Amino acid sequence: MSVDQNSWDAAVRHLYRDAFAYIATGARRHEDWVLDALALMGRAVPDPRGWARVDDAAQAPERQGCPAYPFAVHPPEYVAPRLKEIDRDSAEDLLLALTETGCTLANLQYFDESPEQLREMARTVLARYGDTATYHTNVNKRGSAPGTLDFTRESLGYSPLGVLMEDCGLVIVSDTEVGLFWSFAD
Repeated sequence: MSVDQNSWDAAVRHLYRDAFAYIATGARRHEDWVLDALALMGRAVPDPRGWARVDDAAQAPERQGCPAYPFAVHPPEYVAPRLKEIDRDSAEDLLLALTETGCTLANLQYFDESPEQLREMARTVLARYGDTATYHTNVNKRGSAPGTLDFTRESLGYSPLGVLMEDCGLVIVSDTEVGLFWSFAD
């Protein structure tokens, strides 16, 4: 599946319209992609293609003292073990679960589109990063197979990387780009 700027921007803006979210992509400049993810969290790099960025905390007064807000500032050694690799299907589900607080697929009920139409939007988002991308999350809803998430589980577990009550996210890593998809709740 190929993707263009208009379809990607539309999918991102529609899916995360009601979330308190931070969605950004930067160039992959390091073998250790966690360094690139940290640069994105710190808002230190632009989107290499000039595509949409969602930054609901952009004007938050808390950013005066901490430009990374609502992310906490952590070294790579802290962040890396908190991001576990997941498969593409779980990444697709996670993109949809991040559309509201609670990190659940029950969020889909708040959209007018069918679940399949929303999944197509998630696939559009993922297509930007290509077929060989890897997916990493701080969410712990482990499925029965390694590298999967199970969104039928009631409980939500995650390794916090932010300063608010809840922060759940997905890092997408390709050979050339790193994408950050994060949702926060206070």
